[in-house]
Amino acid sequence: MTVDVRIAVGLAITALGLAFVAWRALFLFRLVASGQPAPGRFTDVGAQLKAELMDVFGQRKLLKRPGPGLAHFFTFWGFIVLFLTIIEAYGDLFSPTFGITGWPGLGFIEDFFAVAVLLALGTFTTIRIRQNPARRDRRSRFYGSHTRAAWFTLLMIFGVIATLLLYRGAQVVTGNFPYGKSWWPFASRALGAALMGLGKGAALNVETAMILGQILVIWGFFVFVLNSKHMHIFVSEPNVLFSRRPKALGPLGTTPDLDPEKMTEDTVFGTGLIGHLTWKQRLDLISCTECGRCQDQCPAWATDKPLSPKLVIMDLREHLFESASGLLAGQPMLPKPNEVPVAVGAAAEGAGASGGANGADAPAGKSLVPNVIAEDVLWSCTTCGACVEQCPVDIEHVDTIVDMRRYQVLIEAQFPSEANLMLRNVENRGDPWGLGSSQRSAWMEGLDFDIPVVDSTIPDDVEYLFWVGCAGALDERARRTTQAIARLLHQAGISFAVLGPRESCTGDPARRLGNEYLFQMQAQQNIETLQSAQVKKIVASCPHCFNSIAREYPALGGNFEVYHHTQLLEKLLEAGSLRPQVRLEQKVTYHDPCYLGRHNEVYDEPRGVLNHVPGVQLQEMHRCRNKGFCCGAGGSRMWLEEKIGTRINVNRTDEALGTGADVISTACPYCLIMLDDATKSRQAEGSAPESVRVMDVAQVLEQSLVAVGPGGGAAPTAGRSGQAGSTDQAEGDSGGAETGEVPET
Repeated sequence: MTVDVRIAVGLAITALGLAFVAWRALFLFRLVASGQPAPGRFTDVGAQLKAELMDVFGQRKLLKRPGPGLAHFFTFWGFIVLFLTIIEAYGDLFSPTFGITGWPGLGFIEDFFAVAVLLALGTFTTIRIRQNPARRDRRSRFYGSHTRAAWFTLLMIFGVIATLLLYRGAQVVTGNFPYGKSWWPFASRALGAALMGLGKGAALNVETAMILGQILVIWGFFVFVLNSKHMHIFVSEPNVLFSRRPKALGPLGTTPDLDPEKMTEDTVFGTGLIGHLTWKQRLDLISCTECGRCQDQCPAWATDKPLSPKLVIMDLREHLFESASGLLAGQPMLPKPNEVPVAVGAAAEGAGASGGANGADAPAGKSLVPNVIAEDVLWSCTTCGACVEQCPVDIEHVDTIVDMRRYQVLIEAQFPSEANLMLRNVENRGDPWGLGSSQRSAWMEGLDFDIPVVDSTIPDDVEYLFWVGCAGALDERARRTTQAIARLLHQAGISFAVLGPRESCTGDPARRLGNEYLFQMQAQQNIETLQSAQVKKIVASCPHCFNSIAREYPALGGNFEVYHHTQLLEKLLEAGSLRPQVRLEQKVTYHDPCYLGRHNEVYDEPRGVLNHVPGVQLQEMHRCRNKGFCCGAGGSRMWLEEKIGTRINVNRTDEALGTGADVISTACPYCLIMLDDATKSRQAEGSAPESVRVMDVAQVLEQSLVAVGPGGGAAPTAGRSGQAGSTDQAEGDSGGAETGEVPET
């Protein structure tokens, strides 16, 4: 083949490939860009660029699984480095001896990554054969993934590397190799030695065929990638960059303009149709790699419920492409609701009755729930964030799920009926149990010191406001934690006050259920109370309250300095204000609350408190820290019946009991309730020792504490066993709201 013919064939392949790639890329860009606005997506530039470097170029999340992680790392960097060989292939069309540089070191780098990619392909192949995803076994993280496309991708990548090494080996024989006789390009040299028997004429034909083959495979690969799930190769980079939370999960997006007077029959809250998705959510959908890491970590999926975060994204993506022509043509987003959105309280009399019309036949007009996402899938989510934490391309599954819940609650008035009472209680009584403000101060009875209750403004000599939270004030088991924290702060010389009856639910249960209106109503009420009281620093014992006030209230104008009680306790221990001395000689396992750990990255402080206690042997569970397993209470699941599969709290408790721990410790009142219920259940069955107790970190600390008195001397801990504030949980109190106690879940 003459040089002119070779050039003509190469340029023809390029023109054809470029046309297909440009057409598909423009289609994908228009499909994503036509989504609803997603404000605040590039505000913390420094943190987002850091996340881009760590998660994309550093492959941080993928490397948490060293085997496939390293294989993916070398494949990713291999394609970046080997882009230089593509330039060289095009240069060889025009000049057989073309090279970017004659430096042998570059040849070594290119050959090293070519061989590394081949080894990575072997790793991927082995993993897929061993895990056998084609069996559609729920235990496989590839369950439901498009595995055939993955096999074809591996074949295409192999084609890229094979044509590269073959044309370079042939160049060694023909004398066109740009790196001379150096053996630094070791793979090319070795292959050249193997091809020496061909002779220069045959080797020249191989060189030409492989250069054209390389160009053909490269463009074929690009076209295939943009038409398959592997488009993440090109779209995951901007998806990571535009993630709202480069550090931890933190706040949900805030729905603006919830003023009922501004609402019309066209007002839409949340996501009910595919056209309601924001451009970032659409980018999420096409970024999914179908790797199944989210599914592997999901507590709902692990307990045989129908929710798989991966399958939610895949189903929505399929529907997005199915609806693409209508979306790009500006098809009206039907069905429209027949009346003004339910909004207020969303504890509608007819919960479960539709407030919207049956939609158009066009795909874009198909209601997402239940036509694309089943109701049981939607309501199984605990919003624990394990999916988001594990996702290597930063897909925000929780945001999309909650947005669909918002539409179901605020527009359709369809949600699990058992949530009705909780929503009404929050709206009318200020707490999920409906016990009212009069019970908010009952936990202080029996303490041997007074706690100031803020009537107007917080006193000048008071440093912290102790935000007790609904569970901490109203549930008998959580009250013990609240009392323990209060005693610890008092003995450390920390001045604090409480709001008492002025405190109200932060709105977290309502928000996670999808009732954004009720959340904002509660938030604005609390922000007004805190601002009028001139509160500056807050300590909260409930991670849900902590997350709401610290991370979500700022979007509504509430900016406060907020600490979780474990953060403050560790600080006091480090400063010597609290000095635990009594050895406990207990094995303790710590359960990471989702809204303290993954949502806010508070992992070390609770463990720091436990490590200060003499005699405590901290025994980690297999699933801990950012891989911690949910207790089952988040996402408002605390108030919903768990009818499908096995119970999440029992699954987690079995793991905790498996450590042989004497104490299962946590730092969240909801987690404490859920784990305590499951522990008692196992003890009743005889499968758990009766001596095992569930306690908050603060309660464990208090058992060992000798506090520093005002004069620097030791003062014994007040409120020991037998008093109203006892930390002993052996009794396992439970009861009903009519007795003044919160019913156990």
